[in-house]
Amino acid sequence: MKVSDILRLKGNTLYTVQPDESLASAVQVMSERDIGSLVVMEHGDVVGMLTFREVIQAFVKHGGVGEILVRTAMDDAPMTCTTETDMDEVRRMMLERHARYMPVMDKRMLMGVISLYDVAKAVVDSQNFENRMLKAYIRDWPEGERQGTE
Repeated sequence: MKVSDILRLKGNTLYTVQPDESLASAVQVMSERDIGSLVVMEHGDVVGMLTFREVIQAFVKHGGVGEILVRTAMDDAPMTCTTETDMDEVRRMMLERHARYMPVMDKRMLMGVISLYDVAKAVVDSQNFENRMLKAYIRDWPEGERQGTE
């Protein structure tokens, strides 16, 4: 399974923010949209990632979000993948860096964002499909072979 499979199911809605926007407005968008991350874009390029982790760290460091800019709080070197990255590789990368969100890039173009939830859901869905296929195969097993007589 590849990242492109997840994006196809998930859809292509993207939420972005600019680095010079206020952190308070970014948090407002995250709350209104019920999302855990925003991709930080500047002049058409991905320059960072803002997740609730960075928001909480900025809140603690500065005693609130007040006049802080997104640029101050964002991860300016987010880990990325491509649409062709294998799901096992994405899982490994996310677990190693404790990342919950990963921008999906095609060269310099942002294609989407996948979350650890998306990855886990894809794995569970794949396992459920495999289980159903195995159960169907067992149900259709020829009668003589079930009893071991052939």
